Amino acid sequence: MMRILFQITLLLFCVYSNAQEAFTNSGNLQIHTGASITGFGNFTNNSSGALTNNGSFYIKGNLSNDQASMTVGSGTLYLNGSSAQSVNGAQTFKTSDLVTNNSAGITINNNLSVSGTHTFTAGLITTSSTPNYLLYEAGSSYSGDNDSKHVNGWVKKYGATDFIFPVGDATYERTSGISNLSASSEFNCKYYTATSNINNLNSPLIQVDPNEYWQIDKVSGGTAKIGLNWDHSKVAFPNFVLAYIVVAHYTAGNWTSEGGSATGNITTTGNITSDAVNSFSPFTFASTSFLLPLKIVSLAGERKSGTTFLNWVTENEQNVSHFEIQRSDNAVNFKTIGTVAARNIILRQHYNFEDHATIQGIAYYRLKSVDYDGKISYSNIVAVTDNEFQSSSFFVLNPVRNAITVFNKTGQEGLYNYRLFNASGQLIVNGEIKMSVNGGAMLPLPALTAAGVYTLELSNEKILFRKKLLVEK
Repeated sequence: MMRILFQITLLLFCVYSNAQEAFTNSGNLQIHTGASITGFGNFTNNSSGALTNNGSFYIKGNLSNDQASMTVGSGTLYLNGSSAQSVNGAQTFKTSDLVTNNSAGITINNNLSVSGTHTFTAGLITTSSTPNYLLYEAGSSYSGDNDSKHVNGWVKKYGATDFIFPVGDATYERTSGISNLSASSEFNCKYYTATSNINNLNSPLIQVDPNEYWQIDKVSGGTAKIGLNWDHSKVAFPNFVLAYIVVAHYTAGNWTSEGGSATGNITTTGNITSDAVNSFSPFTFASTSFLLPLKIVSLAGERKSGTTFLNWVTENEQNVSHFEIQRSDNAVNFKTIGTVAARNIILRQHYNFEDHATIQGIAYYRLKSVDYDGKISYSNIVAVTDNEFQSSSFFVLNPVRNAITVFNKTGQEGLYNYRLFNASGQLIVNGEIKMSVNGGAMLPLPALTAAGVYTLELSNEKILFRKKLLVEK
């Protein structure tokens, strides 16, 4: 009976004292289990007030607390206004459970403590720069967070259990975590964009992520591991090599490696957990190695029994979507005839492809490498024919020094295209020569041609000749 009378008196007082439904508590206000108070706009709990919420307390306006050592209670605080709300006062407002449901947003100008469960229903929570905190006590938890529902500012966590901080920048939620705590601790966390001092690096770091970092501070406690994640669709992630990503910690004026082993895909999402950390401050991602560009070591083609057998070798595959096999009849206009998925393995990889189409004269092949981000690159060009000459068709003086001397033994005069490739399949020189029956020609080598093994190709519209050469200096 006393509870019911108190609620009625309370509501009458609200209507009488303030047409905007504001209420100030200077006495002993208790909300019992199963009971609820709704309809308040602004609510102030004075330093002389004593508020205990074991039921449901709905606030549509601003909330202010000056009561020291507030009793947590077992109830739920609902911040469910339709216009922007704020939490104010000189003393931490404590609640067991919290529901934030205001699409216009809530600003925390005074600590707001949750001991039970926090449910993000709608709207961002922004903390002041003083700073003030959305504070999660030991054993507390939250749910419902996402890009439109998270904390744009500072979050504090007590306890010894693993925890993910629901922080972001008001556009994207960019969480970070602590795990494997060695003792009950007090941690603060805030998310920032644009990493500073990115050139201050301790070995073995080569590069740090310039786009985002997390300020994680330990107020008290022991060691912990730091968990970070990347999402390329939200914040651009550097083109690091997955195997060389570590957690970086800014300390004593330099970014320092805190170890870890990353999982995921650098072009989409991934995460990493550091080794145990003793001191805390800014954290972000770093790489201990530069990303080397994809290297197509070689592309070779051979025509047997009406089929072209293509083989190629790659190194440093990262961020590669696939290879397109392209064919041409004139070495100028190429058409894709097949695709092979990339393996994205740094170590040397061997691939093959078969083309069963007929050839009229000579067919030219090349590879088109396509990255996940749309970048493309091409390999060298190889030529094959069903009518390759035998070695006796031409005579080539071997080894070679300053020029290649070729004698025509085919009995066919005319123009021939020539191309010289190094052992990696790279085109060194090409051109056109006129060969007479039983005649010869000299093909000068570029002045900086290194010593080594090369392949010479001579071809016209119908035939192709290949010969390995040894260039000496």
